[in-house]
Order: sequence, then C-alpha cells, then structure tokens
Amino acid sequence: MSFTPSTGTRGGRVPRGPFMRLVNSIVARNVRKKGQLGGDALVLHTVGAKTGKERSHPLACFPGPDGSRLIVASANGAAKNPGWYHNLRANPDTARIDIAGETIEVRAEQLHGEERAQAWAEISKNPRFAAYQEKTDREIPIIKLTRR
Repeated sequence: MSFTPSTGTRGGRVPRGPFMRLVNSIVARNVRKKGQLGGDALVLHTVGAKTGKERSHPLACFPGPDGSRLIVASANGAAKNPGWYHNLRANPDTARIDIAGETIEVRAEQLHGEERAQAWAEISKNPRFAAYQEKTDREIPIIKLTRR
C-alpha cells in the first residue's frame, strides 16, 4: 500500500540545527557499532526527495513480521512528519539500513488499517512512543522495512 502522509494541527517541537546534526552523527556512529539507542536501533539511509542527496538518520526500531523492522515517523509528536518520511515516500526502493554491524538494502512500506493497529499496540507499550501520539492529532505513520 502507498504512503499516505498526514499533517496535524498541533504537536511537539522537533529539535533542529547544527547541534542536532552533531548529536545525530555521534548517535549514528554508536548505533552502527552497538545496534542500540535505549533499545533496538538502526541507521536509516535515504535519498533526499528534493535534493537527491543521501541522508542518514539514527532511529529506534521494533521487530516486525518475517524479520522486517518497523520504524515510527513520530518526529517527537510534531504536527508534521519527519523529513526522512518524505524521502522514503519519494524513494521507497532506495533505502538501506545499518543494524548490528550489517548494512541491508530495504524496501519501505507504510502500514495501514489492522496491520498498523496491531503494530501500534506493540510499539505504544514503550511510554516514549505513546507520549508522542498524545502530543499530536495526526496519525503517526509506521513504516515496515523489508530486505530487498
């Protein structure tokens, strides 16, 4: 099924700027080595929807069906989806992930309906992710990454 972006009318603030770029690069390095970010994590590599440049994003991840990984476009509960979501939407077959010392080429697919509801039931057991949904009125997208 296709990506269906949603935009809310309220939400949390997304940290930005040079300091966050530095923090993300340090976190990404640690995730590549250890595969953790306060739980399971990966580094998502996308191709920019507008720029065509490669972008890297350290993200928490959750186990999905059949060895897939689930990532959540929470953006700290912001009213808009994160930039990496738009990159995946534009280029779902060009992504790759670094996880536990391995680089895997993946295909991205947004979950919908019952499949999304089941995934959210598991993900929202993590209090941090449950709090993100409380901050915003948009439906936070869940993306399934499967090996290509």
